[in-house]
Amino acid sequence: MLAERINNLLPQTQCTKCGYQGCLPYAKAIAFEGAPINRCPPGGNEGIAQLAVLLDVPTLPLDTSCGEHVPLQVAVIDEQFCIGCTLCIQACPVDAIVGANKFMHTVLSSDCTGCDLCVSPCPVDCIEMVPVAPVRSWTSKDAAQARVRYANRQSRVAEMTATNIRSEAIVESEAVKSADAAPIQQSADSAAKEQTDKQLAIAQALARARARRLSH
Repeated sequence: MLAERINNLLPQTQCTKCGYQGCLPYAKAIAFEGAPINRCPPGGNEGIAQLAVLLDVPTLPLDTSCGEHVPLQVAVIDEQFCIGCTLCIQACPVDAIVGANKFMHTVLSSDCTGCDLCVSPCPVDCIEMVPVAPVRSWTSKDAAQARVRYANRQSRVAEMTATNIRSEAIVESEAVKSADAAPIQQSADSAAKEQTDKQLAIAQALARARARRLSH
């Protein structure tokens, strides 16, 4: 499949700088919609050249409106200012940030793709992108690892979503049952009260009848 072959040449940073929601959507746009091949800053000119060969089209200069090609960077959290909001964790496409709500977060630099998607959501601006040391470019090995981590995250998110949907359905079902049961219970209580009142009225009538007989 052409889209998959194109995707194999993309860096799998899932940075969305190309204007699409990840590398595969961009690959599909190139394959099926004629999207230009020069919208991937992480891939740079080398990536553009590989795409041009695959598609047998002319190479193009990088579209810098999508960003500049830079050596590999990773996110670093200034932990003394981290408030544990988890927004960066939610934004990371490859689960390279660990932490918990209201606890300090840390970036696993070996897993970070340098996408910088975690920077913008941080409400206290405590995340910075820094070059890896020693300085190097993103490699096909990095891309392969990132692709696996991204797929694992997508599966986890899908499973969590499905679990949440099931939980919400159960809650809604219980709420409906409670709502349906309330009138039934009220009806039963009303019937029981009516029966008790009737029995009391009969007992009182019998007592009055006995009293009248005794008085004659």
